[in-house]
Amino acid sequence: MSDTVSAERWEAVPLAPPDSIFKLTAAYKADTHPNKINLGVGAYRDDDNKPWVLPVVKKATEILLHDPTLDHEYLPITGLPEYTAAAARLVFGKDSPVIKEERVTSVQTISGTGANHLGALFLSRFYGWNEKRVYVSDPTWVNHHAIFPLVGIPVSTYPYYDAQTIGLAFPAFLEALKSAPPRSVFLLHTCAHNPTGVDPTREQWGAIADAMLERGHFAFFDCAYQGFASGDLEGDAWAVREFVRRNVPLLVCQSFAKNAGLYGERVGALHVVAPSKDAAARIKSQLSVLARAEISNPPAHGARLVSLILNDDALFEEWKRDIKTMSGRIIDMRKELHRLLTEELKTPGNWDHIVNQIGMFSFTGIGPAQSQALVEKSHIYLTSNGRISMAGLNSHNIRYFAEQLDKAVRGAL
Repeated sequence: MSDTVSAERWEAVPLAPPDSIFKLTAAYKADTHPNKINLGVGAYRDDDNKPWVLPVVKKATEILLHDPTLDHEYLPITGLPEYTAAAARLVFGKDSPVIKEERVTSVQTISGTGANHLGALFLSRFYGWNEKRVYVSDPTWVNHHAIFPLVGIPVSTYPYYDAQTIGLAFPAFLEALKSAPPRSVFLLHTCAHNPTGVDPTREQWGAIADAMLERGHFAFFDCAYQGFASGDLEGDAWAVREFVRRNVPLLVCQSFAKNAGLYGERVGALHVVAPSKDAAARIKSQLSVLARAEISNPPAHGARLVSLILNDDALFEEWKRDIKTMSGRIIDMRKELHRLLTEELKTPGNWDHIVNQIGMFSFTGIGPAQSQALVEKSHIYLTSNGRISMAGLNSHNIRYFAEQLDKAVRGAL
């Protein structure tokens, strides 16, 4: 080889920091303490701290296993049609005008992450920006901050969480909507806000829609917890359906990781609402081009499972019962933690936010030093901002957690 030409040795590639959640999980797995608790990862666990395969998913798997017509051919680029159509009906409602008028473009994605990415990529290429920027809540799912810059869209935050009330900073949120440049893109969590568990009320959603319409903004909905939040599929989709009713321009990123327990199957969808059937067809053509360049075709197995569940009345009813089992256990853990802190331990402070928040995650209100003390001294693994996954609590460990949290609050760890 020439003295003036050398092969690439990747010496200039820096070592990237590890993902904070996965780093936390690795530390938990390495810990040998008998009372260790993992409250970091966003995955459901049963009362014995075990992953739970939904009974309806087991039943759907058996049906697929014995289907003689099943093959392993490629799916269409935009996914399994009976899956994407059913997924759209689930979030918008089967009688929604956008469904009946064929104004929804639906594409199968690699779970919610893939939906966020494809939605961001589509907007980056085709949205009529005044200022190319997406506004996300402060705080939001950490991956939002990585997904949008990757496709050339800078990220700014809008006020969302009020640390003083451990609730929604609604006046500041509304002001951000009104002061942002016209036609701005706002990322909104449909329900069970990640990471705070704090959702707007329906009245507040109405005011948000008013501000969006007044300023010509675009709603980028991330819907990762439909049904899982409250146990009610219809109620958890209310914000999206209200925005559709009000004609707020929007798209929806949908995931079946949480509500179907299909974390590793990566089952998601992107739904873009168009003003006309013709516009929907044009949007779908471009999403097809983008998807083809990245994944060619989406995976089949998880989509087939969800399609069976959504399109079969008996399986659908069983799924709704399974969802209530998961959401109900988490709600019970919220009530018990609140009871232990307020009635038994008399922990200083107001803990009503534990039962007022919704979904998998809860912002406890404790600070970084207290969170670190819980990790290092109590072997309770949570993020530094005090966020906990309620799914990590169960009847066997909740008292230990409450006692250690009480000590952390009192500075006694």
